[in-house]
Amino acid sequence: AGTAARPGTPRHGCGAGRGRADRAVVFQDIRDCPGPLSALTELNAAVKEKFRHLRGRIQELEQMAKEQDKESEKQALLREVENHKKQMLSNQAAWRKANLACKIAIDNSEKDQLLQGGDILRQRKTTKESLAESASNITESLMGISRMMSQQVQQSEETVQTLANSSRTILEANEEFKSMSGTIQLGRKLITKYNRRELTDKLLIFLALALFLATVLYILKKRLFPFL
Repeated sequence: AGTAARPGTPRHGCGAGRGRADRAVVFQDIRDCPGPLSALTELNAAVKEKFRHLRGRIQELEQMAKEQDKESEKQALLREVENHKKQMLSNQAAWRKANLACKIAIDNSEKDQLLQGGDILRQRKTTKESLAESASNITESLMGISRMMSQQVQQSEETVQTLANSSRTILEANEEFKSMSGTIQLGRKLITKYNRRELTDKLLIFLALALFLATVLYILKKRLFPFL
């Protein structure tokens, strides 16, 4: 175990040096992050993962130090563990400073964008006013069309009422015509009956006249020509 510890110590040192360099790059990326906050959140998530990995490596190194047989090697490894812990605390402080600087830069950038967007907001306000005016004109046009349609509906109702009155008048006239037709048919029957009676009367008069003439002729014959 003692012989395994000596080569292990420099390996941890080299890994820590590379880790410090990587973390410096990451912190620089955080300071230079242009935003938005979601991008900063992703970078912070990566840093948190690196710190979690670093904590695990420090715990492994501390466990290795406790397992050493020689006290000198154990103390050397524990000193290295302490150095790594201090370096991690320093990195965490640098991380917080980088985050603060980045958030300030993002806030300032957003403020600048808001100031630059004033003209756009005014343009949008003008557009909204023109849209409101157009909507008002359209509303007035629709109201005018609605009034015209209401007048047309009223005229249609009056026309329907007139047609209903005309239809009622026609029905009444039709009833009167039916009544007059019945009266005319009854008069026609009476006239036909009277014509028949007149014909019968004429025939009876003709027969009576013929009988009268025959009687006169018979009397004259008897008086004037008794020998016949």
